[in-house]
Amino acid sequence: MSAFSTFLQVSLLILVVLVIFNIIIFVHELGHFWAAKWRGLQIDRFQIWFGKPLWKKDINGVQYGLGWIPAGGFVALPQMAPMETLEGAREPGAKPLAPISAMDKIIVAFAGPLFSMLLALVTAVGVWVVGKPKDFIPSTVVGFVEPGYPAEQAGLKPGDRILAINGGEVHGFAGSLDSITERVVLSRGENITFTVERPGVNEPLTLVSGFKTGESRWFQRRGLRQVGIAPAGKVVIGRVFENSPAARAGIVKGDELLEADGKPLFSIAQLAGHLKSIDYQAANILVKSADGSQRVVSLTPVKPVEPAGLDPMIGVQWDDSGEIDTRIVRPGPVRQVADSLRMMWVTITSVIAKDSNIGIDHLSGPVGIGSLIFDLLLTENGWRRILAFVVLFNVNLAVLNMLPFPVLDGGHITLAVLEKIAGRPVRARVLEVLQTACALLLISLMLYVTSKDIGDRVGRGSGGDRTPVFSAD
Repeated sequence: MSAFSTFLQVSLLILVVLVIFNIIIFVHELGHFWAAKWRGLQIDRFQIWFGKPLWKKDINGVQYGLGWIPAGGFVALPQMAPMETLEGAREPGAKPLAPISAMDKIIVAFAGPLFSMLLALVTAVGVWVVGKPKDFIPSTVVGFVEPGYPAEQAGLKPGDRILAINGGEVHGFAGSLDSITERVVLSRGENITFTVERPGVNEPLTLVSGFKTGESRWFQRRGLRQVGIAPAGKVVIGRVFENSPAARAGIVKGDELLEADGKPLFSIAQLAGHLKSIDYQAANILVKSADGSQRVVSLTPVKPVEPAGLDPMIGVQWDDSGEIDTRIVRPGPVRQVADSLRMMWVTITSVIAKDSNIGIDHLSGPVGIGSLIFDLLLTENGWRRILAFVVLFNVNLAVLNMLPFPVLDGGHITLAVLEKIAGRPVRARVLEVLQTACALLLISLMLYVTSKDIGDRVGRGSGGDRTPVFSAD
């Protein structure tokens, strides 16, 4: 692919990301706009993105515009509360406005999250119709235990089937809130208790493990909890490189490696760990061919000629297509929204919990969300994954905006309820200071999580496939 074609593809993908963002923001703000129209409120502006408008147009007394800061949007409703920090001041000489009732404020504030939730439901219907990849690792069997990690110290072994973590039954290794990976990441306290079923042992075992957190640099998010285990899966050859040890041993695509030096193989990672543990000396490998026949071959890993700096390898590319279940599934719309609400609850409670490793730095801003959508677009069935993500995103937008924090919709509702109880609105000067302070805090939070989004993206490195070349000698 030429540089121009690559540039064009990336540009189109970025355009798609922006369109998706703007549709989500537009629908949310449209809820406020229509509710304000219905209740007869003064509407000064309807703007997507914050900051000074890059484009604006006045229609029937309302200024429609596109700001220069690509984060959110707003409908300027001066009768609701002073929001000049985010929305700008009213035009000089604008006529004084009559106060509105607390009920008007509640209805208009609630309309935005309501429309976001309705968009989530509409999108969920679309997901139900067209389907989405399941993206689920169904195995609960341990395929590899990292030497020196907490799982090894706790006594976990390859072949163990994990039944529960901290008393909660697990379903799959990754891909849901009830999976092994997610339960480890979201665990609380100093210890993680595993209930496992071990071959040859009649009763389930209870093993107590500590955890490590993945390494990260100061400009990145803190590492998440991990214990050093990987799922079991078949060790199947997807490709054999020319002149490699595997090629010389007669291994071909489709062969399955069953044992290494007499030990059953539960995963690719386990084989790699075994070869490293014997200092890349010769290993006797039991191989099962596609026709079911078995044979033993001797493999001695060697360093490829290029690229330089790689560890010794046997020279194969693995077929891991069976490890992740990517079948198209069609969950019901209500279930999708309910799952998204549960995920939101777990996220919020984990962030505020003192004994959790999940913090504010693990939240994502526009850059992180946009990067995720961009990455999804590059995958097979990416558009289906994005539809499912839009459901989750709109539920998140609705729930977060309902938090009783000034500047957010929930804050407007809370202030309106207090106004109704007190029988008078909050003093304008006090409300202006409160709104401005909270707006600055919100902007600071957005900048903070955006810095982590950028840090994680930069720290990920260029990566790329490195195809090894082996000597023919």
